Amino acid sequence: MNKIINSLNGITRLKTRGISILLLCLLTISLKAQTKAKVYTLAEHDIVPNNGKNNTARLSVLLSKIKAETKAKEAIVIKFQKGRYDFYPEGGTIREYYISNHDQNNPKTVGIALEQFKNITLEGNGADLIFHGRMLPISIVEATDVKLENLSIDFDKPQIAQVKIIENDTAKGNIVFETAPWVKYLIKDSVFYNTGEGWEMQPTSGIAFESQSKHIVFNSGDIRVGTKGVTELAPGKIKAFNWKNKKLIPGTVVAMRSWARPAPGIFVHKGNNIRLVNVKVHYAEGMGLLAQLTENIYMDGFGVCLRGKIDPRYFTTQADATHFSGCRGEIISKNGLYEGMMDDAINIHGTYLKLVKKVDSKTVIGQYMHSQSYGFDWGNAGDSVQFIQSKTMELWDGQNTIASITPVKAQENDPVKTFRIQFTKVLDEEIDPSKQDIGIENLTWTPAVVFTGNTIRNNRARGALFSTPRRTLVARNLFDHTSGTAILLCGDSNGWYETGACRDIEITDNRFVNALTSMYQFTSAVISIYPEIPDLINQKKYFHSGIRIHHNQFNTFDRPVLYAKSVKGISFEYNKIITNQEYPAFHRNKNVISFDRVIQAEIKHNTIDGKTTDLSLK
Repeated sequence: MNKIINSLNGITRLKTRGISILLLCLLTISLKAQTKAKVYTLAEHDIVPNNGKNNTARLSVLLSKIKAETKAKEAIVIKFQKGRYDFYPEGGTIREYYISNHDQNNPKTVGIALEQFKNITLEGNGADLIFHGRMLPISIVEATDVKLENLSIDFDKPQIAQVKIIENDTAKGNIVFETAPWVKYLIKDSVFYNTGEGWEMQPTSGIAFESQSKHIVFNSGDIRVGTKGVTELAPGKIKAFNWKNKKLIPGTVVAMRSWARPAPGIFVHKGNNIRLVNVKVHYAEGMGLLAQLTENIYMDGFGVCLRGKIDPRYFTTQADATHFSGCRGEIISKNGLYEGMMDDAINIHGTYLKLVKKVDSKTVIGQYMHSQSYGFDWGNAGDSVQFIQSKTMELWDGQNTIASITPVKAQENDPVKTFRIQFTKVLDEEIDPSKQDIGIENLTWTPAVVFTGNTIRNNRARGALFSTPRRTLVARNLFDHTSGTAILLCGDSNGWYETGACRDIEITDNRFVNALTSMYQFTSAVISIYPEIPDLINQKKYFHSGIRIHHNQFNTFDRPVLYAKSVKGISFEYNKIITNQEYPAFHRNKNVISFDRVIQAEIKHNTIDGKTTDLSLK
């Protein structure tokens, strides 16, 4: 009997195994059928490189055709060839986009608009996309599973005018400069204007670079440029009669610029699962990449960078290399190169709404406050939120949930700045704007972050900014001559209105080389933990927590390595500090570590020039 039972069990197992294998085969066939991509080769649609033609309208028409032909769950691959593709404003997609941390001027002319696509890949194969005039090169709007790979973005005539100092008479305040070969200009009423296709601009500020190293000139920061009271000595050779700066020795290269930031190189809005692989942005008049209200962004080999060592340019983007506002899921940036930009390599944050009116015990009016952040959604029903006292940056205990949120507009076509928000739970009586300034933070739209294996160098302002309560890993990066703070943890419900507190961040195995060579905002140390707290003296709680800084190497010419304010729980362990004399020490902060309202700190096993030290606090 047992033999019969064992035989039957064996047959049953064989049948079950056979069915499992059959189901697996059928599933594999089904998945292959679902993921089989439909390939569009651009050359077959009269879009070819290196002919100087305007490809904007052609590609726009093709994208419309592809969208109409695409079936549900069908993957699309659009293939470029290696070479230069030109895109002009003529034939561009005209859109009204409100882009976080940019100038809110509309409409915008888009070169490549990827809107409401699902499962689409732009395979560049080394394509060099060159844009003209003032354009937003690529927009990815309400799209899912989008991949850009092996392509670069640049502009034929950047709005930054690069010049070289030829002579500097500091006694008289006269400087002679020479424009780079690609710079076009005109002089009107003794004023220098940088010009391009459909635009002209008078530079008002500048960043000075050392000619050989391309480091930003020591202790220079943002400089005034002499574009008023000029005369042309010869084509491309200009004399400025009212420009005095002894740091601008002959040979110094100056990137002369304005403060405008109309559009990024790549704009992502309400995206999901966005991948950027080996994509380079060489110039944009705004940021390199701006993503807002997007879930899951993956970057590998993404760069805002020059075209290698032989590139005659010294600058890249007008603002941040990458910037993420109100995103969630994961933001992963690895193996990237960020250099020569006029602001941070990466900035991740949400946006505080200011509570402007309490309607009833569950309903408030909240408002965007910064002039560069409005016009887009802030939250959805079901999102978790918390409230913060703006002057002391202290949170109310507990969270609430959005029951409903509705834009409040005077006119139907107005960009949204104000919301009526109803919550599921009764609000604390003290949550009332008649009693104090209050910010509202959306916790649902906060991301986890992985920032690893990147190089950040020769840029203005700061290296990396992180403002998210979720797990953040900053590891194996090189911060090389970031002219301001290398890493900043901030939080501000008073000026920029950028949320929020870090709760779980690990900074490990990074190398910092001579950061903090100039003074900007938030430049208290190489790593600066600096929330904006107008009334710190009356603060009772702490803003940041869960900060771990270990096994890093700091090569520095100056003293301040770590500054922290309003932190509960921070460790600084097993770090190596190696001093050098590349520049003279100049920072007003003379302490290696400085704390202001910090508790639960662990500082141990650190060395300076090979010697263990207790790094006494001030």
